[in-house]
Amino acid sequence: MATTNWLTASSSVFLTRPVNPRLAFASRKNQTLGRSRVSFQGSVKRRLPVVISMTATEESGEKAVKSVLPGHGISIMVNGCSGKMGKAVIKAADSAGVNIVPTSFGSAAEAGQTVEVCGKEITVHGPAEREKVLSSVFEKHPELIVVDYTIPSAVNDNAELYSKVGVPFVMGTTGGDRNKLYETVEKAKIYAVISPQMGKQVVAFLAAMEIMAEQFPGAFSGYSLEVMESHQASKLDASGTAKAVISCFQELGVSYDMDQIQLIRDPKQQIEMVGVPEEHVSGHAFHLYHLTSPDKTVSFEFQHNVCGRSIYAEGTVDAVLFLAKKIRLKAEQRIYNMIDVLREGNMR
Repeated sequence: MATTNWLTASSSVFLTRPVNPRLAFASRKNQTLGRSRVSFQGSVKRRLPVVISMTATEESGEKAVKSVLPGHGISIMVNGCSGKMGKAVIKAADSAGVNIVPTSFGSAAEAGQTVEVCGKEITVHGPAEREKVLSSVFEKHPELIVVDYTIPSAVNDNAELYSKVGVPFVMGTTGGDRNKLYETVEKAKIYAVISPQMGKQVVAFLAAMEIMAEQFPGAFSGYSLEVMESHQASKLDASGTAKAVISCFQELGVSYDMDQIQLIRDPKQQIEMVGVPEEHVSGHAFHLYHLTSPDKTVSFEFQHNVCGRSIYAEGTVDAVLFLAKKIRLKAEQRIYNMIDVLREGNMR
């Protein structure tokens, strides 16, 4: 059905560019920036009507539209519980009333260790005993959903294991052979949510960009694009989210090579130039995209900045609740993504 939403458009007057031509993030505290940053002044707000047509993915009666409430017979097993994302998911799930199974998979070096999160002691098992352990846990908890935040090199092996056992899972781990991942899960015909980006609001932004690219191809032809992204120093590759947004700009007519992305990984630069709070240098995701018209008289700027991991953890829990609902409704056994979760409209 068609729904009308109102988006607030902010038209800012672009006054000065930095002496250094490198792009810079606008400060969250002050929009008047120093030499190393872009300066903005003035803001004219207008309301623009936007009509988005979305088709329901399934018939739903009164019973079908009821959400799966937190804690109502849902158990999760978080693999990678010793990592920061794994711990964040456990905390978010515990707050939502979801049962946490005290079992997890890790590396051979982690086998036998106990990780304490939210007052729960979770035993970590190594690769050698994974199938036996998972089968046992799934038999004991038939409502089980596995959450995977392990490492890229484990993605395909883990997916094969989940498919073999037949356990539903939510995978936020990036990397691995993605084509093989999808082929494995599709062949097994099990319930799964797979998404390298679990932040609901970021996913919504990406979806809006895709709609714009589809509806208005070539709208930004001739415009130049500058992209800067900042992540914790441990992230060596360019942001997948940035690449997805850039792909949309390319559809909109902008010429841009992915290797032009400016990666900021130095903590000092992140604090002083980007504006990352010092306490979040070890866990953040800041992105900025700046478009300039051929004659330099028009500019557009998009930013999405994330501090910490709570946005991804909350999105993961929503994906778990979504998948539990699909299972109870006996919906199609297939791979879902975060767009499906957003469209369901039952997020907390």
